[in-house]
Amino acid sequence: MTTFEDRENAFENKFAHDQEMQFRAEARRNKLMGLWVADILGKSGEDAEAYAKDVVKADFEEAGHEDVMRKLIADLGGRVPEADLRRKYDAFLAEAKAQLMDGR
Repeated sequence: MTTFEDRENAFENKFAHDQEMQFRAEARRNKLMGLWVADILGKSGEDAEAYAKDVVKADFEEAGHEDVMRKLIADLGGRVPEADLRRKYDAFLAEAKAQLMDGR
């Protein structure tokens, strides 16, 4: 292989790794968000875990995160202002990335 091919392979591998880490961070963020909302809805234990899984699954309906936001907004029924919900969503992404970096 040439040096150029080696560099190209390295960039492709890094891109694939970055994409996988982003996917894992977003899935973890959705689970954290689901557990937080479950608590607001009065769910605990297995019910909270099941709800969090439903939130993670909601992200596969369409590209982007608006599918998750629609679910959360509908489920909360106005208990949390949308702006606060979106801020929490962003904060949980930062927390999810930190957890992944720490190996949790």
